[in-house]
Amino acid sequence: MTEFLENLDLTEYLPGAVAWATNILLAALILIIGFWIAGRVYKAVHAIGKKYEKLDDTLFRFFGSIARYVILAFVFIAVLGRFGVETTSIVALIGAAGLAVGLALQGAMSNLAAGVMLLIFRPYKVDEFIEAAGQFGKVTEIDLFTTVMQTFDNQKIIIPNSQIWGQQIINHSFHEVRGVDLTFGVAYNENTDDARKVIEGVLAAHPLILKDPAPFVEVGELNNSSVDFVVRPFCKGEHYFSVRYSVPELIKKALDEAKIEIPFPHRKVILVKED
Repeated sequence: MTEFLENLDLTEYLPGAVAWATNILLAALILIIGFWIAGRVYKAVHAIGKKYEKLDDTLFRFFGSIARYVILAFVFIAVLGRFGVETTSIVALIGAAGLAVGLALQGAMSNLAAGVMLLIFRPYKVDEFIEAAGQFGKVTEIDLFTTVMQTFDNQKIIIPNSQIWGQQIINHSFHEVRGVDLTFGVAYNENTDDARKVIEGVLAAHPLILKDPAPFVEVGELNNSSVDFVVRPFCKGEHYFSVRYSVPELIKKALDEAKIEIPFPHRKVILVKED
């Protein structure tokens, strides 16, 4: 054993050991700096979403995560390159894997793309009432893949974002003041001025209907058996449905009390007796 150690030439292995030690130190330094940069970039991108109220925080967390993982991918490739690993083939392999995953998750990617667009342009926000993808309700959650809504009968509806983006979206909560379109008919033999006064009296007494802008009450159409009034009171957005479903009954009772006939479809039958 002693003879073997005496014959061992350490100078033969010293350059390789120094090279490996240098590569390990440089790899560790690259990892430390890379993780630090990735963390700083994530925080910087995330801070953009917090700085501006109109920008969605969820979206910028997502962008920050993408930036961080892209940086870390280049960091690991650089570390492997320090140890002589051919990085070109690794990059090609990662690209091929990404393409395969993208093809396998086409539906999820379309939802992701739609979610990004919804979070950027923000056609609706949480707690707003919207009509989209054939559903109507209050938005309770918006993420990158789905929109969650709560219906009036307290059902939870989860809609993929791709079904919402590119289709018609009606935001019932966007404007602070809303008009409520209603139609009421009176008989032809009734005085329209009297009927208008009754309707205007009901609207003026309603606690949720605004005085400014003033309610709109005008004859809109002469129907087959009725004179139809177009009635549009205005209210706060959150009171829309209270006004929509309380005013018709109040106007019906007021017209009855004023002895103003509300016509209904009827058919006149004439019987002829033959001798």
